[in-house]
Amino acid sequence: MAKFTLPKNSVIRKGKEHKASGGAARVKRFKIYRYDPDTGENPRYDIFEVDLDDCGPMVLDALIKIKSDQDSSLTFRRSCREGICGSCSMNIDGTNGLACTTAIEDLKGEVRITPLPAMDVVKDLVPDFTHFYAQYASIKPWLQTVTPPPAGKERLQTPAQRAQLDGLYECILCACCSTSCPSYWWNQDKFLGPAILLQAYRWLADSRDEMTGERLDDLEDPFRLYRCHTIMNCANVCPKGLNPAKAIAEIKKMEAERVL
Repeated sequence: MAKFTLPKNSVIRKGKEHKASGGAARVKRFKIYRYDPDTGENPRYDIFEVDLDDCGPMVLDALIKIKSDQDSSLTFRRSCREGICGSCSMNIDGTNGLACTTAIEDLKGEVRITPLPAMDVVKDLVPDFTHFYAQYASIKPWLQTVTPPPAGKERLQTPAQRAQLDGLYECILCACCSTSCPSYWWNQDKFLGPAILLQAYRWLADSRDEMTGERLDDLEDPFRLYRCHTIMNCANVCPKGLNPAKAIAEIKKMEAERVL
């Protein structure tokens, strides 16, 4: 029987516990992944107790309070606090999402917070998006045309043509969907993943773009596109309510139709 063991420095250890102040009436415990590759130490889980009567309603509010009051070394990304920038994407109680739009009251018991899965960790809750952004750049996410626009005019769309972009342009590239996809976990060196393929379809669906054939040629690959097996984790976790699996199915349909 084969026996598999994890590298010694990958085993998560028990970390420090930070208690709330003695007068706290409503205490919530947060179990947070901590890792600093520069130290050479194992990752660990630190426990932080937060007084909910002295904290905002969202998970990001709790993280900011912990960093301000209990451990200034806690590292995470954040920016808009409105579910627009996608910076604070992380795994909260086993589900990918945005810390700024996840309400603490919706989480029962101790809350476990880890970085997005299947990505290298820069530090604590900060994943390395280098590969993800390189994949995004590879699909050429901008309008490509051959014919010049009418003199002094924009490239216009009808309301129906514009409606084809609904459910696509709203993607904030938070990577929640891609890092929830088992196919992406296993094949992210070749498979573009739900987020990037949704972005690819956004340009295929744009009536103003004139490089449809070239874009489809680039996606016609057993791994880049066809590793999607419609597991639907992507649609389940998208904080914007989008459906990357549907976009991927539309690309597959376009690929099939052009060979008929």
